[in-house]
Amino acid sequence: MNQKNGKNSLGLDKCFEDLNNPIDLFKKWYSKAKETEINDPNALALATSDKNNQPSVRMVLLKDISEKGFVFYTNFNSKKGSDLKSNNKASMCFHWKSLRRQIRIIGEVKKISDEEADNYFNSRPYKNRIGAWASDQSQVLEKRELFNMKIEEFQKKYPENKKVPRPHYWSGWRLSPSEIEFWLEIEGRVHERLNYKSFSGKWLKELLYP
Repeated sequence: MNQKNGKNSLGLDKCFEDLNNPIDLFKKWYSKAKETEINDPNALALATSDKNNQPSVRMVLLKDISEKGFVFYTNFNSKKGSDLKSNNKASMCFHWKSLRRQIRIIGEVKKISDEEADNYFNSRPYKNRIGAWASDQSQVLEKRELFNMKIEEFQKKYPENKKVPRPHYWSGWRLSPSEIEFWLEIEGRVHERLNYKSFSGKWLKELLYP
């Protein structure tokens, strides 16, 4: 790090630091976002594509990050679940307006272990666990009252003082990254971009034009 001009060795803003592992840099940016974002710093846009190559995108929440990848949870019968079962390639994008930073991630997803899914499911609030049973996510709902009735039904089946089991169709996906790009907004649209690509078990860094 060149402390004199506040730039790193590549001439980028000091927030990019000089790290060889993008997971380490992600954790630093993510930690900062937790301090500055008003709501849901773990929110990300998840892009998937179905068997006909029709893309879809929606917001989900990051629930775990490690060297193995980025974990989120969903109903496997949902639109994104169906997409990922037929095409395991996906992309994520975090955008933190308070920091004027963005992180884009490309990779492939795999289902997490049942043990990991159970541990997370059991940590969720009671209403969230009941909702996982009551919601036929992404399916047509004729009347909202029908959903409310199903919630009441499962509340009776699984009272709050008893364990709510995890539905077999509800679990998590882990996106293992092959590419991670860090973006910083710069006045005049001369943004700074640093891209990491996985190659033979190592991460290669490259600058990108804005």
